[in-house]
Amino acid sequence: MEKVKAELLYEGKAKKMYAVVGRPEEVWVEYKDSLTAFNAQKTGSFAGKGMINAKITSLLYGRLKKAGIPTHLIADVSDTEMICEKLTIIPLEVVTRNRLAGSTAKKLGKDEGTSLEKPLVEFYYKDDALGDPFLSDDQALMMKAVPARADLEILKTKALEINRVLRAEFEKAGLELIDFKLEFGRNAKNEIVLADEVSPDTCRLWDFKTGEKFDKDRFRRDLGKVEESYQAVLHRLKGEQS
Repeated sequence: MEKVKAELLYEGKAKKMYAVVGRPEEVWVEYKDSLTAFNAQKTGSFAGKGMINAKITSLLYGRLKKAGIPTHLIADVSDTEMICEKLTIIPLEVVTRNRLAGSTAKKLGKDEGTSLEKPLVEFYYKDDALGDPFLSDDQALMMKAVPARADLEILKTKALEINRVLRAEFEKAGLELIDFKLEFGRNAKNEIVLADEVSPDTCRLWDFKTGEKFDKDRFRRDLGKVEESYQAVLHRLKGEQS
């Protein structure tokens, strides 16, 4: 039976979420063309950006599924829309770093691109009004982001598993995964499942040979060629010439 989009449930910076007629356990996700940075203090857009991010996410979530990692993606509906499992989102951004870059490198007084002996997993509290602050494990528990310390360990384990798969996928595309942000939620069975997206909006991606950036830093730092870089990531992941 064909699925039908119902009322708008939520609109965020990059996506809209709708109910699905007769399917309360699912949501209809529509990717937008908007670009934001610094908690939407800087905004922009380009035509086709939502399509690119939706296709990258669908492609990578398919590869994660093959690796045995569950995600919320059920099916693609169009170039910019997908049906996803409805989750109760855990209010933590789970950031995994393979190298130090951006504000973290600056905060720690390290050169951008400083390598790490092993990947670093960090938690940030999902609250735009607070600027999504860093949380220690104890602070995450104090804020009741999760009910138990074991849940934090599950999130770390899943992030590292996902990191291994994504690093390999991007490496085949000639890109190094510097760091990335994930979001997770709980389904009706109380299982923790990967949500949101994986795209140049949520990853730092550098060309292995040249170090050129192919991610949202091009927008954050006014480096230009934002649209071309996002398109190149999709083409490379598909094995096409960028």
